[in-house]
Amino acid sequence: MEIYFDGKLSIEGLSTGFTNSAIEAGIVHCRSILEFLGIKGNPSNNSKLLIRSNKRKNDLVIEDFSGPDGVLSKITIQEAVRPYQGATDEAEVALARLIYVANKGIAHFTLGPIEDTEDMRLLEIASRGVPTLAVNYFYSRMGLPAPAYEISGRGRNDK
Repeated sequence: MEIYFDGKLSIEGLSTGFTNSAIEAGIVHCRSILEFLGIKGNPSNNSKLLIRSNKRKNDLVIEDFSGPDGVLSKITIQEAVRPYQGATDEAEVALARLIYVANKGIAHFTLGPIEDTEDMRLLEIASRGVPTLAVNYFYSRMGLPAPAYEISGRGRNDK
């Protein structure tokens, strides 16, 4: 991997030096969006979700905003899984595992491995769904246009 700034080579190394950090940042960002919307992981079952019951004094959450129809409310677990086109229980497990992996695999040190053989597939499902939840339950309710969050890329020129 070579990263250039202003046309000057600044960073060299394996591509994992970039991709690992980007993936971890994405997982933590998805967790924070879910918590903002009112969804948290269930500490007694890392495949289930709960509704956030409270917030810290300095947290900014969906209930702090008003849209054209009034104050916004936390989403329900049913709303969180509704946009997923697959099985509802798979959507809940995917979102719950994303929160669990963010908490125990990235944000905090944990004893022992946390990896489940299904985690990569579930993380992909959850990470594709979280932007939809933000658009459906925040931007739309605020009367705002959806942001252009899709990343575009260009093909590699391997000559």
